[in-house]
Amino acid sequence: MKTELLFPTPEALARAGELLRSGEVVGFPTETVYGLGANAMDEAAVEKIFAAKGRPGDNPLIVHIADADGLAPLIASEPGPHARALMDAFWPGPLTLIFPKSDLVPYGTTGGLDTVAVRMPSDPVANRLIALAGVPVAAPSANTSGRPSPTTAQHVLQDMDGKIEMIIDGGAVGIGVESTIVDVSVDVPTVLRPGAITMEMLKAVLGEVQIDPAILGPMSADVRPKAPGMKYKHYAPKADLTLVEPADGDMESADSLERMTRKVRQLAEEKLAEGFRVGIICTDESRGQYSNGLVRSIGSRKKRETVAHNLYGLLREFDDLKADYIFSESFPQDHLGQAIMNRLSKAAGYHIVKV
Repeated sequence: MKTELLFPTPEALARAGELLRSGEVVGFPTETVYGLGANAMDEAAVEKIFAAKGRPGDNPLIVHIADADGLAPLIASEPGPHARALMDAFWPGPLTLIFPKSDLVPYGTTGGLDTVAVRMPSDPVANRLIALAGVPVAAPSANTSGRPSPTTAQHVLQDMDGKIEMIIDGGAVGIGVESTIVDVSVDVPTVLRPGAITMEMLKAVLGEVQIDPAILGPMSADVRPKAPGMKYKHYAPKADLTLVEPADGDMESADSLERMTRKVRQLAEEKLAEGFRVGIICTDESRGQYSNGLVRSIGSRKKRETVAHNLYGLLREFDDLKADYIFSESFPQDHLGQAIMNRLSKAAGYHIVKV
C-alpha cells in the first residue's frame, strides 16, 4: 500500500471522506494531536486502526462527531445535566465525554466496554472531514502504540507509511496533547485523562469533579481501562526517560529549581561519562544551566502552553538523535501542568527522581 500525503483541499477532503465511508483508515489533524480515523460503526474498519497502530484490543477509542446531532445515535439515553453543561461550555473543543453506549456502537470501538467516548473537534479540517464522511469517526492518535503522539503529518508518515491509505497534512497542531477525558456516566464527573480543558476549568462549570487514581500512577494489569492512555505505557521515546522533581513539590522557588537543574545535570554527566548519548529536556529559563549533552528547551516555564505544544515533537526529536537516556525537568501539576506531567510520567514509566 502506498500512503498518500495530501493538503486539505476540497478534493482531498472529499476523497478522504469517501475512504472513511468505505471502511479505510485516514490520518488527519485535530486541534490536539493527529488522529487515525475509521468508521466507528464498522467493526472491520476499526480493526484496521488496531492493526496499523499495534494497539491492545482492550484500549477504547474516541469517537469523533462533526456536530451535536451526531451524538444521539452513539449514546443510550439523553445526556444528563453534567454532560450538557460541559458540552455547552467546551464543545467543539478538546474535551471527550464518556456516556453509556447505544447498541449501534460496536464493542470493537469501545474496547469491550458498555460506554463510549465522544468528542467534537474544533479543528476546521477535522470537523469538515467528519462531516464529509457522513459517519462518526473513531480516531486514536495516529502513531504506533506507545510512541509519542504525532503533532505533524510527517510524524504520522514516520509511523504509518504503507499501513494506511491517506494522511491529510493540516500543518502543526495547536495544542499538542490529547483531549481531556471526563466520565459523565457516573454520579460525580470523573477526569480519566487531563488535557487542555483543565481541572480548574471543569470545576468552574460543574463544581464537584473527581480524578481517577489511574492518572496519578500505573494501572493494575487486570483492570480494563475506561479511556485511552490509562493503562499502557504511552507517549514513550525509545530512550530511557527519567524525570527529576523537587521532593517538596515546590516548582516555583529559586532554590527548588536550582536543586532540580543540578540533579538533571549530575545524572546526565554520569551517563555521558559512560559513553552514552544523553538528552536533556530543559526550559527557556534554564537552558543556560546545561553545557553538555543533547540539550533542548521544551518551551517556557512561564507559558505552559508552549511546553504542551512542543512535548511530543521533542520526544520524537530525541528518537531521531538516537539518544540512549533522557533526563527531564518537571513542572507544577496545576492547570495545563497536570496534563504535561501526566504525559511525561507515562512516557518515563513513572521513573521519577526526587531531590
